[in-house]
Amino acid sequence: MSHQTLDDIEALTKKALVAHGATVFAATEVARAVRQAEGRGNKICGLYYVESYCLQLRSGRVVGDTSPVVTTPRPATVHVDAGYGFAQPAFALGLVPALDAARQFGTATLAVGHAHTCTSLGYFTEQIARAGFIGVGFTNASPIVAPPGGKTRVIGTNPIACSVPDGAGDIAMQFDQSTTTVALGKITMAQAAGQQIPLGWALDETGAPTTDPEAALKGSLVSMGGYKGWGFGLMAEILAAGMTGSVLSRDVKPLKAPTGPHHDLGQFYILIDPGTSPGFAARVAALAEAVGLDEGARMPGQRLEMADPVHVGAPIWSRLLELANGP
Repeated sequence: MSHQTLDDIEALTKKALVAHGATVFAATEVARAVRQAEGRGNKICGLYYVESYCLQLRSGRVVGDTSPVVTTPRPATVHVDAGYGFAQPAFALGLVPALDAARQFGTATLAVGHAHTCTSLGYFTEQIARAGFIGVGFTNASPIVAPPGGKTRVIGTNPIACSVPDGAGDIAMQFDQSTTTVALGKITMAQAAGQQIPLGWALDETGAPTTDPEAALKGSLVSMGGYKGWGFGLMAEILAAGMTGSVLSRDVKPLKAPTGPHHDLGQFYILIDPGTSPGFAARVAALAEAVGLDEGARMPGQRLEMADPVHVGAPIWSRLLELANGP
């Protein structure tokens, strides 16, 4: 284990992505996301993914030199075709017109289609909130969740993220969570570490609860709250795939596989201008005060902090240095 600065993490990630075929713009946007994930301790969405990004750039599974296309089919509707490239640069190009539309009309939507996995969905909704708007996001993923009572995988972990501004340039509330009991990455990390998983996270191929990550990856993950989480997952699927023209989760191959068809995933965002409701910030502040009355209680996402430097495993850092030197 070593300590590495976020500047070095971002710079080497960018260098590695460019060396494997990404444009400078795409690599810059993805490296920014990796930096934040590492700084926030979200290891699953940080350097953990960089090797697969590079291998998929080389194989063509992710298109590194595509130019996302932004269109506005309706005044408050922004669409971005990511061209089977990374989600981060596509979102960056669509964000400004989406914010302008929300400012003008009170509410706007931003649909990013035909994209690579976006990893941390909250990374995007947080940008919306820091611009002064409420951001709600949805995305889909490779199939790993069967319907309650069933065994056939239909949808992915299908995260939902919400970020709320505090009216003073900071975040009043933020959560980013899969609609399953845990994210798929926690299963794969347990598998890689040779560890068992808690009961209640997953089912094996027969539909029986399991603590074996290998069996879980052959079976399915459990929706949070049973039918309730399943409903949220389905809604995320409808918005992320149905409203972006991207594929259904059932047709997405494993996200980290070095070769295979494009991810072709979608992200759907709702942007809401809280300025249409006078006193919004004061009411949110009052709510936060009520939540924090008990010691240890707080609004989700409050006091978001970035660690710098951060702990990075020696094998991951060594591999990043290799990737930065090219294929």
